[in-house]
Amino acid sequence: MNVEAVRSRFSALQNGFAFFDAPGGTQVPDEVGHAIANALREASGNLGAPYATGHAVEAILVRAKDDAARFLGATPEEISFGMNMTTLNFALTRTAGRELQAGDEILTTMLDHDGGVAPWVELAEDKGLVVKIVEATDQFTVDYDSLESQLSDRTRVVAFAIASNATGSLADAVRICALARDAGALSWIDAVHYAAHEPIDVTAIGCDVLLCSPYKFCGPHLGIAYTRRELAEAWRPYKARPSKLRFETGTLPYELLAGFSATIAYLETIGGMEQIRTYERELGERFLAGLPDNVTLYGPPTMDGRVPTFLFNVDGVPADVAAHRLADEGFGVWYADNWYCVALGPRLPEQSLRAGIAHYNTAEEVTGLIAAIASL
Repeated sequence: MNVEAVRSRFSALQNGFAFFDAPGGTQVPDEVGHAIANALREASGNLGAPYATGHAVEAILVRAKDDAARFLGATPEEISFGMNMTTLNFALTRTAGRELQAGDEILTTMLDHDGGVAPWVELAEDKGLVVKIVEATDQFTVDYDSLESQLSDRTRVVAFAIASNATGSLADAVRICALARDAGALSWIDAVHYAAHEPIDVTAIGCDVLLCSPYKFCGPHLGIAYTRRELAEAWRPYKARPSKLRFETGTLPYELLAGFSATIAYLETIGGMEQIRTYERELGERFLAGLPDNVTLYGPPTMDGRVPTFLFNVDGVPADVAAHRLADEGFGVWYADNWYCVALGPRLPEQSLRAGIAHYNTAEEVTGLIAAIASL
């Protein structure tokens, strides 16, 4: 991958600042912004209008569904769009909840972002469900013994994140989905962080529901959900009755859907997620190999079993102080407490730093970040 050619497509990358904040949202190539602006200029309408703008938004929606289906290995009919992953997840869990009874159990994991947990917690509060939490290992990966021990004949859903937005550690999605299926439960995946770094094929994974967000992979702020066709057809959705859209409520943001299609086109022109994965792993290995001795890393110590998102602290330097000093040096990293992983929070330090690599980062930027960390 020609990273300099990639970077030339981003106005945001031309000022010399090194963005290592991809887990909180990536920078966006100019062509995506142009697509959004063009849709606002040329396709400001709604579905059903018997003239040019109505036809234009219909074409935008059809293309966006096709693009999302191709990105996830699904069919267009299995794709839904929403304001963001969390909002879409609340809607879909409410729909699934129509069939759940008091005492039914939902399994989540300690590594999950709360956008994948809170919808079940709130549904449990309303319907008397039981939400269980699968433990994490010392390296902040899923404890499969804990998972298997908590499955029961009352388990109805196993919800988990494939990649932790905090530690970058990966879950074995195929294994977890098979365990859920054998227990007669649905597998419900938060792929928001994973989709930015790895190719996805929902059929190969064997999941029932999967959600992600384009703003994590150089696109606009949207939520995307895959729902297995047979499951979706069996559900009664919450929706305005005349609408032909099954799980999408109200008017869709067609300009953002146009931007999403431009994002997929951009990713495909640079080699797709397989190429991105290979390049990012090289940068991740460089980062891990260069970390100074006074850094404590939380999560897998190698690139095996992780994406290039790194949670760490520098001995003797508070995370907030370190983040501000790194920003002054031209390196964008975040600091926080639990990183929205509420169950994991008690096992994390009071604050920590998170650096996330994206495919537009360079080897020189990684080397510079390591040097800046060492200088703290």
